[in-house]
Amino acid sequence: MLTIKMNILYKKNTEIDKQKWDRCIDESANGLIYGYSLYLDIMSKNWDGLIMGDYAAIMPVTWNRKYGIYYLYQPFFAASLGIFGNGLTGKIISAFLENIPSKYRYWDIYLNHGNVFGIEGFPLYVRRNYILNLEKSYDDLVASYAANHIRNIKRAEHLGCFLKKDIPVEEVVILAKEQSKQFSPITGKDYNNFIHLYQQLRTKNKAITYGVFNKNEKLMASCVFFFSNGRAYYIMVGNHPDGRTMGASHFMINAFIQDHAGERLLLDFEGSEIRNLAWFYKSFGASEEKYAAIKLNRLPPIIKLFK
Repeated sequence: MLTIKMNILYKKNTEIDKQKWDRCIDESANGLIYGYSLYLDIMSKNWDGLIMGDYAAIMPVTWNRKYGIYYLYQPFFAASLGIFGNGLTGKIISAFLENIPSKYRYWDIYLNHGNVFGIEGFPLYVRRNYILNLEKSYDDLVASYAANHIRNIKRAEHLGCFLKKDIPVEEVVILAKEQSKQFSPITGKDYNNFIHLYQQLRTKNKAITYGVFNKNEKLMASCVFFFSNGRAYYIMVGNHPDGRTMGASHFMINAFIQDHAGERLLLDFEGSEIRNLAWFYKSFGASEEKYAAIKLNRLPPIIKLFK
């Protein structure tokens, strides 16, 4: 374990070889789109990295500072980060966590599905994602839908809903902001960063938007999908309240599944811990994928009182 620890270095952002960093994400069995340098550059307030050997395994360290206190946080629209690499073990995960500089007094971060180990000394806990393997034929995939989902898809068709692809990402964002404004801490800057990220990925054919319109051509349901590492990420959703009773979201996801049935692709629903959303995803035939997370508070007692 000492050898592993000594071989892990903390590097500031400007010291990181971004080409080697991205290659590690490319080649890792647990590689995810959120770990790429482009994604982190755009969506994270600040990020540095922990690197084992010659980029054999890496960990983004996404951080911020408030009232002079450094802390680790999870950037918006980055569902999982943590340690990426091949042949990961509990000892390696523990070694990475031990090498996080002590100046970071508070951690609240999500790791990934390749980091689920029991580790002494670190309070890791499990969160749940839902994924759907699209390798089967469309008919076989539909056979796993819940009856309620089938009814909603037929309702949308009966009401004259229709799908458009490549709608302006700004239209998805407008609906998403309206939908979440009462409870979400996501700021206008975060949404603007996401639009910029989408535009960058779209030029690489790694992003697309879907929109479902009613017969009067009003947008009822919309979303952004990102593509990377054998996954399609259901990354941002913007729904009109009227779309809920029309089955618009069911219609939209079904259209995506139909478009990609038979491909070696996982549809990654990005959660959720919310019971109703979890049921919604599972009812498309999705299976649970556990991933690790950690919350650690090393703040001085007087500051904990004000946390």
